[in-house]
Parts: sequence; structure tokens; C-alpha cells
Amino acid sequence: MAEFETLVIHAGQEPDPSTGAIMTPIYQTSTYRQEGVGRHRGYEYSRTGNPTRTALERCLAALDDGSHGLAFASGMAAIDAIVHMLLPGDHVLAVNDLYGGTYRLFEYVYAKLGITFTYSAAENPAEFLANLRPETRLVWLETPSNPLLRLCDIAAISELSKRGRPGVMVAVDNTFATPYLQRPLQLGADLVHHSTTKYLGGHSDLVGGAVITRDERIAGQLRFLQNSIGAVPGPLDCFLVLRGLKTLSVRMDRHSQNALRIAEHLQEMKVVASVFYPGLPSHPQYELARRQMRQPGGMVSFALHAGAEAAIRFAEATRIFSLAESLGGVESLIEVPAAMTHASTSESPMAVDPGLIRLSVGLESVDDLIADLDQALVASA
Repeated sequence: MAEFETLVIHAGQEPDPSTGAIMTPIYQTSTYRQEGVGRHRGYEYSRTGNPTRTALERCLAALDDGSHGLAFASGMAAIDAIVHMLLPGDHVLAVNDLYGGTYRLFEYVYAKLGITFTYSAAENPAEFLANLRPETRLVWLETPSNPLLRLCDIAAISELSKRGRPGVMVAVDNTFATPYLQRPLQLGADLVHHSTTKYLGGHSDLVGGAVITRDERIAGQLRFLQNSIGAVPGPLDCFLVLRGLKTLSVRMDRHSQNALRIAEHLQEMKVVASVFYPGLPSHPQYELARRQMRQPGGMVSFALHAGAEAAIRFAEATRIFSLAESLGGVESLIEVPAAMTHASTSESPMAVDPGLIRLSVGLESVDDLIADLDQALVASA
């Protein structure tokens, strides 16, 4: 098997057979001429399949060491397809620190349809899995989590959750880590989820999602749902993800290097109450991060002693860090999760500290980024 840096450039992307084009063409078509009734060349309608999407799906499967990749119109559409495999009465055990949009989908869409959800801290696998029920069919993990960058021991949870429970699926939202930093299928998970909007695309110019699995039965169910529901990406978005993937490894190296420098700098500042970053020895799961991840990634969260109002002033005072939701692009972003990406959890036990600040550390000069944070701290005092 080729190394990761080779796969991101070549996997699933043979030169175009008709022209020799190195880059996969954007097959901007909705339908395909058939050679006879019911006889076609593998494509009949672009909701069902499109050559540009096929190239992306094959590439994503290879990067996550899976057998099947499925691309969706958004990260949330990909999560929806996974949960759509469940039935009323089924139970989902999820981590208690997760993306606000995931919580919203679980509680305000699927809970109304008879699926139940339990949220629990997953740092201790045995304590987390004590929440399993006879009707549990899905274990949902985020690692690192959003926004507190907590880690789950994927191998331990995958092994323990399936003992005597053949119907339980373990899914990992791998958006923060990407397949370059972490490969959940190799650690025993059944499903890997990505918002391709983020690091995989990498340039803040597309919206997309993906699910990768090795399980033929699960892949068949997901393929049916992908086609039946129709939440598929267009060929241009697929092309943009393929373009972004070609530089994923070099970008993630730089994201991680910059984020570590910034986390170390924040940790030394007296006005900062706490810093959350798996690459710091002070992180309670530092050793797990070193064992499970190639590098700790480009996301950093922290809180100020001065609290929520100071956090808002700080976020609004940065000049290089843009105040914006999302993450994973080449540019650095800053947000206050409680008022932005995680507002849907505000009335729940999973409400985020209103003083928490989340950084998506980009590829700019790290010295310029640190200077920007320093001046924002002064301006927000």
C-alpha cells in the first residue's frame, strides 16, 4: 500500500481516459446516454453516481484505510445518513462534548422519531460504556472533541462496546484529526465521518461531508440512503475536495506546528485561565494523543480569567484571526462557541462555558498570529 502522501495525490484519480487530463474532470452533467434499455457505462443519473464523485469517494476510502467511501452534500447530511440506519426504539450512546449541530440533529430531529440518546464523558472507556443498553445500536464519538478537544480511546471503546453486542456500530467524527493524523478504522471503529468542508477541502470554499467504512452491509445501507435521500455533493464541490486533499499532509503538518506554538504561548499568559490542546503535556490525555494521533492538530480552545464578556471583546479584537464559524481552512479563525457553533446546546446539560474561545489555527506566520493574539488581549482588557 502506498504511503499517505502518495495516496492523497493519486488514490482513485487515474488520468482521464479520454484526454489524459491529470486532474479529474468536473463532470457537470445530470444524466448519461445509455447504450440500450437498462444498459449503461456505470452512470445513469448524477444523484446516484457521478465520475467526479466516484474519484473523491475512492480517494477518501483509501485515505481512511476503508473499503467504501460515500460523499454527501454536507457534514450534517453524512451524519443524518448514519443515524437514518436506525429504527424507532434504538438507542445512541454519544460523547457529551460534541458539535452543536450534531446535538441539534440528535435531539430536535431524531429524538422526535423515537430514537433515544445518552450523552456521557468518554475519557474513561469503561465508565462511558456503562451507559450501553440492550437497544443500543450506535456509539458516537468525536475525538478530538468540539470544542474542548477531549479524546476518546477509539481502540478500547470499539473493543469493549462490541463484546456480546454484534449489532452495535462505533462511529467516529474524525473532522478535527483528518485521516492524516488519525485512522479510526484501523483502531476498530466501524464508521468514520468527516465534514469535508473543513480540513479535507482546506480552503473555505465548499460544503461537503463523507462516511467511510469497511463493512459491506453498512456500506450498502448507506449507499441506498445516499441515493434515496439525495443529499449528494455536486461535481464542482467534489473536485474542490480532491484538489484540497492533494496538500492535506503538508497543511496538517503546518496547522499542528502553529497550533502547538500558540497553545504553549497561551499557557504562559497570566490572563488565560485554561488551555485545551492535546499536544500540551498538561492535557489530561496527552499520552493517548501521542499514541493515537500522528500530531495533535490545528484546533486550540482556551478561557480567560475575566470571563464571557472579555472573551467576546477578545474575539472581536483580533485582526488576522477572522471572527467566523467553521474551521480547517488555510486562514486562521476565532469564535466563541457558546454564542456561535454551540448555541443549540445552551439550554442543555452540555452547554458550553460562555467564556470559552476556540481557535482554528491557519497557515500564516505563527509569529504574526501570536502578535495578533497579544494585541487582542490588550485591546480586550
